[in-house]
Amino acid sequence: MQIVVVSPFLDRRHGTERCIIEQIERLSSKYGWRIHLFSQRVENVNDLLTENTKCTATGFIRWYRVSDIPAPHLLKFLWWFFANQAVRKSALRRLEDRPLLVYSPGINCLDANAITVHIVFHEFYARVRGELKLLKVPVSRWPVTLHRKMYYKLIMALERRIYTDPKVRLAAVSKLVSAQLEKHFGRTDLVVIPNAVDTVIFNSEARLARKSVSRQGLKLDDSDFVLLLIGNDWKKKGLDQLLRALAIIEIPIQLLVVGKDDPGLYRPALRQLRLDDRVRFLVPSADVLSFYAAADAYVAPSLEDAFGLPILEAMASNMGRPKASSRDGAT
Repeated sequence: MQIVVVSPFLDRRHGTERCIIEQIERLSSKYGWRIHLFSQRVENVNDLLTENTKCTATGFIRWYRVSDIPAPHLLKFLWWFFANQAVRKSALRRLEDRPLLVYSPGINCLDANAITVHIVFHEFYARVRGELKLLKVPVSRWPVTLHRKMYYKLIMALERRIYTDPKVRLAAVSKLVSAQLEKHFGRTDLVVIPNAVDTVIFNSEARLARKSVSRQGLKLDDSDFVLLLIGNDWKKKGLDQLLRALAIIEIPIQLLVVGKDDPGLYRPALRQLRLDDRVRFLVPSADVLSFYAAADAYVAPSLEDAFGLPILEAMASNMGRPKASSRDGAT
């Protein structure tokens, strides 16, 4: 079977993208599928082929690079949305056997046959609408606020067009997302496919074996009690509320925040709450277990979270040896 996968990037530093990598690796190696991957950036995918690479194997993952531009997020998304369509049209025209379907994790194109839905922006926007009113933010934040609002409005318009089409098959990552798709778009014909965790990687033995080294690398003392939060869009992940909670706790808890948001946006709040020496911002890494190894507890005060993969990974990292797991390590 041949399918097209459309995703702006794939790496093992982000939960959703790591799940997609594991899915396509299994489909190609175990089931012999031919995956035509259209992305701007791809990292750490096993046996990845480039567009011009010849392959005699039954299954493969072939990457067709889509160009990117340095621009604000809204413009980058628009470029990606139309550029991947053009690259796919050109690349697939040269294939003798055409792929059977186009699969997209989230909204990435108008012609997807199957989509995995990780977040419903109609629901999320309803929760953050108050924060996007210009009169409630400083004038210096108006450009960023307007940018966020325009981006959310665009995605919601695409949701209305794509998710209401009965010919597009939808898979939700949780019952919560399934209920939201029914609420906003009347879709009752979808399936729920939760994400899984590789317990060969995430388990208590591996975490404890790396605890000392991980703490030393972050210059944490053995006596420190360390909390961990992983994810992008820190506002959605509830970081504001978490910082206010830490400020009123007298215990000197350390907090590690892992993600790609701008830490500078939180520096004023850290100074005001006197948390400068208790909160550390870290960039994502493909070695996610190192963060769990350094922490004592995971905290997830999300305003909206379709599927809390880091929560599941944290739970797996504190479990005993799995009594039953597949050869692939997914459970």
